[in-house]
Amino acid sequence: MEVVGLGKTVSNGDTPLTILHDIEFSVSAGETVAIVGASGSGKSTLLGLLAGLDSPSSGSVRLDGENLNDLDEDARARLRGRMLGFVFQSFQLLPSLTAEENVMLPMELAGLREAAAKARQWLERVGLSQRLRHYPKHLSGGEQQRVALARAFALEPKLVLADEPTGNLDGHTGHQIVDLMFKLNADQGTTLVLVTHDEEIAARCGRRLRMQEGKLMRE
Repeated sequence: MEVVGLGKTVSNGDTPLTILHDIEFSVSAGETVAIVGASGSGKSTLLGLLAGLDSPSSGSVRLDGENLNDLDEDARARLRGRMLGFVFQSFQLLPSLTAEENVMLPMELAGLREAAAKARQWLERVGLSQRLRHYPKHLSGGEQQRVALARAFALEPKLVLADEPTGNLDGHTGHQIVDLMFKLNADQGTTLVLVTHDEEIAARCGRRLRMQEGKLMRE
């Protein structure tokens, strides 16, 4: 990943509001990077731009050599499907699908054969072999995040983006989820970019990028 001169400005009534100012950094394959900072510092906005879920006001993001600015919405979606996995604070599981079906879905969209068998393997890997046919409403928060981890890693993406993955979990469960996420990441050799306000989690990454009032601070 290469980020050059990235900025984001939105309209706030008659006054433009700059959320991100001239962000520049790169991430090498296999790195683990934490983006830290106080609430409102621009961390999640930056993550959305890195994923191509939003468009910058200035600058560019390159993923695997492709400039997201040069791609239309459909092409960005295809790129995400090919190389990105996501872990969200709010889990983002589809309530009408079972745990197994939630993990199967991105594999089916990618045309992967034996998606059901692979989903079962991944759910077993995250300790949920007895929860395959449970719907999200019947799973605890920690179990839902385990399903989300299985879904994120199932397609063996080159890059996983995680946005406050323990934000909705209690401390003990959060530590279990972080341990599991870093284990899966190490096993797969995936690049991980993690947004967190938790300095203890950030310390487990190879590098920290600190955000303050929309600017990237050098540590």
